[in-house]
Amino acid sequence: MTRTVTVGIDGSPESRAAAEWAAREAELRGLPLKIINVWEPVPQPMAQAPLLGAETHQHWTERIPREAADGIRRSHPGLTVIVEQPPGQAGEVLSGVAKGAELLVLGSRGLSGIGGFLVGSVGLTVVAHAERPVVLVRAREHSADQYMPDLSGPSSASVPYLPVVLGLDTDSPDASVIEFAFEAAARRATSLRVVHGWTLPPYFAYGLSADPDFNARLTKQYSALLADVLRPWRQKFPSVEVVEVSRSGRPANHLVDASRKASMVVVGRRIRRHPIGARVGPVTHAILHHVTVPVAVVPHE
Repeated sequence: MTRTVTVGIDGSPESRAAAEWAAREAELRGLPLKIINVWEPVPQPMAQAPLLGAETHQHWTERIPREAADGIRRSHPGLTVIVEQPPGQAGEVLSGVAKGAELLVLGSRGLSGIGGFLVGSVGLTVVAHAERPVVLVRAREHSADQYMPDLSGPSSASVPYLPVVLGLDTDSPDASVIEFAFEAAARRATSLRVVHGWTLPPYFAYGLSADPDFNARLTKQYSALLADVLRPWRQKFPSVEVVEVSRSGRPANHLVDASRKASMVVVGRRIRRHPIGARVGPVTHAILHHVTVPVAVVPHE
């Protein structure tokens, strides 16, 4: 079965931006686009209200995916667009849909919470549970924002993409996360900026170390480790220019800084199957709330 780039929509500005981004990504990958709008039945008391009955609610919700698909087909005439409107709870349905997708795209409000579906918790829940990559897109994201500034005029597809940024943990680097980032950069014919943050030992931070060169030696050590991790990937993707950044400090802060001149940020999420539920790690959580460009969260074992 052919996988698709799948986008969840609910009519919000966030989901409309996500649908447009997903359409461009589907074209880059040469895959169909699947538009999903989860239809949640109206509770019985609301269904009995004269102005907000079940039929009226269904009529309006059916317009959302239809109008979104029509708009995508007009702006991307060669793209195959599939529309589905499954019933159920949005978080459960979207997490299930992600299993059959190449990647799932959702809208995000950033600091005000993961957006779209209901109160905002659904998007974060999907990110925490999905076992396929999930991309979150801001409402203000536009196609031109992904490109280098064109000195002769506005940014456009005629100029190069901004770099892809990858947040990498050298203690446990995962091949699926690294490959996703390299492939994203290769598809866009742009560079890949790999960011690694590390912290000084507590005794050094409090000035208890007598070695003034300790920080410099650590920087050299971590930079060499980052280079070792990336060496086979440079060989696998020789067309991708790689910029390696290994700095002392919180990884999330460095990634937020790097994202300001990026077309996308890629981070990993370790899959943890636990009775009390899945969770998103602190670095990924910070990136989801503070980075304004599309963020790809790639789950891994």
